[in-house]
Amino acid sequence: MGVRARTLVRAAAAATALVALTAAAPATPRGAAPARLDRVIDGDTIALAGGARVRLLQIDAPEPGSGECYARAAVRDLRRLLPAGAAIALERDPLLDDRDDYGRLLRYVWRGATNVNLRLVRDGSATVWLFRGERGRHAAQLLTAGRAARGARRGLWGACPRAVWNPSAPAATGPAVGASSDTTPRPAVGGRCDPSYPGVCIPPPPPDLDCADVPYQDFRVRPPDPHRFDGEGDGRGCES
Repeated sequence: MGVRARTLVRAAAAATALVALTAAAPATPRGAAPARLDRVIDGDTIALAGGARVRLLQIDAPEPGSGECYARAAVRDLRRLLPAGAAIALERDPLLDDRDDYGRLLRYVWRGATNVNLRLVRDGSATVWLFRGERGRHAAQLLTAGRAARGARRGLWGACPRAVWNPSAPAATGPAVGASSDTTPRPAVGGRCDPSYPGVCIPPPPPDLDCADVPYQDFRVRPPDPHRFDGEGDGRGCES
């Protein structure tokens, strides 16, 4: 074989390898909107530069401030994937809602070729949560990744003995390791717990309570929030 022929063969082989590599590598989906990260709020929520908040679709992580196992680790895991100021892309799912009840964007978050929602589930940093049983475009991949993480005891599946696999419900990991065996939330005043504040026990008004009146910080808030703990409307109460 002559020099020219060998050169052409090598060039063709290199081109074939490049095509194969490109086809195998995942890519940011067409139509995903570019964005800039401001900060990670918790294990499944981020804030964008400009103020908008994004709830990562079809997954759920233990809530910080709730005493749930792996709650702090889930935040650290997401911050490793999404450092402050990172360039990201947001993928909307036409099969699912655009926003949640708190006005947060519901999106798959991409950093380069990495689907962050899927990566969190694959690493055991979050569980699959198909809200209302609805399956989005990546549901099959998420379920496969979640089962594999659980089988390999990665992340919360190895750290939390009471973690529950239930894709139809929020993450349930049990009390943090070393926490008191008495996991019943303690009411700030009285004995009733208002359903606007899951994970903690705060009685309904009257009286109207302020953050200084309750022994909790950075807890989950649902509408109607009768004590108005969630002044920013981001679904978290008494964050500072």
